[in-house]
Amino acid sequence: MNPPRTDARRHHDPQVRGFASDNYAGAHPEVMAALALANGGHQVAYGEDDYTENLQRIIRSHFGATAEAFPVFNGTGANVVALQAVTDRWGAVICAESAHINVDEGGAPERMGGLKLLTVPTPDGKLTPELIDRQAWGWEDEHRAMPQVVSITQSTELGTLYTPEEIRAICEHAHAHGMKVHLDGSRIANAAASLNVPMRTFTNAVGVDILSLGGTKNGALFGEAVVVLNQDAVGRMKHLRKMSMQLASKMRFVSVQLEALLAKDLWLRNARHANEMAQRLAEGVRAAHGVEILYPVQANGVFAKLPHDVSERLQKRFRFYFWDEAAGVVRWMCSFDTTEEDVDTFVAALKEEMAR
Repeated sequence: MNPPRTDARRHHDPQVRGFASDNYAGAHPEVMAALALANGGHQVAYGEDDYTENLQRIIRSHFGATAEAFPVFNGTGANVVALQAVTDRWGAVICAESAHINVDEGGAPERMGGLKLLTVPTPDGKLTPELIDRQAWGWEDEHRAMPQVVSITQSTELGTLYTPEEIRAICEHAHAHGMKVHLDGSRIANAAASLNVPMRTFTNAVGVDILSLGGTKNGALFGEAVVVLNQDAVGRMKHLRKMSMQLASKMRFVSVQLEALLAKDLWLRNARHANEMAQRLAEGVRAAHGVEILYPVQANGVFAKLPHDVSERLQKRFRFYFWDEAAGVVRWMCSFDTTEEDVDTFVAALKEEMAR
């Protein structure tokens, strides 16, 4: 049988590689195959399909018998829906100053979710009970937004990791103050791979109430999920998802991607490989005189400081972003399809530019 005809044509060079973001990578071939498998025929819309039903079984195998997944379109949507689900109209969210919800979501938690973010500066992107206490006060003060949630990111926006014990301490501290805990897990797979533990070890097992589960950065074409871990902490998730414009009509195409990643070990294979490439990259650039790696390389990102003019010249050869341009800090990200050749070619180019 001949393949179906298409008038689409390729508009990019698939040989072009970069280190700007794990979002730059395409979808993993096994995910693309799963999408094709789910296509054809008719399935009930809005989540009552066989793929979304089976995803619930897979989610429970990772996060416990009471876990429930609500697939959404993207990470910002997952975070906004999740945070709305665990706050009142007058509620506020304590988070690190570097948190994605504060820095990179265009004000969506505030504008779309109606939430107040109470930020705390951190040296490494990680909150602690002591840092949380800088904002955890004033519950009965009607002049102040009420702290109701602590939001942490794993792995953090600076590529660092919380240990399960650190998250347990945060959860116990937050719960003692009547607050709930949200975990932004856009790169949760990289964290689990690096820590070499199941995802449940630092989520439901230590007291996290609700989770934004990432798929796109781990090899999905699109789609994430809000995973409710503590049913008692959350209400009306279905209504919140719809009201927040995150309810997919053909939800099977989101669910089947998460199924492809999570049913066996594709999520873990992808994350381990990305982490390994980041380690290879870090080892290579450490050998370049004048380059300083700023944070422990614990997941799939490398943050470095180098001369501004070197970064600008290197950006003409490879895509990557300044993290703090004034300070000369850049971020290099690896993905599931980053190769050893990609890393070695980049390191050689960096050394060339540093030598000029």
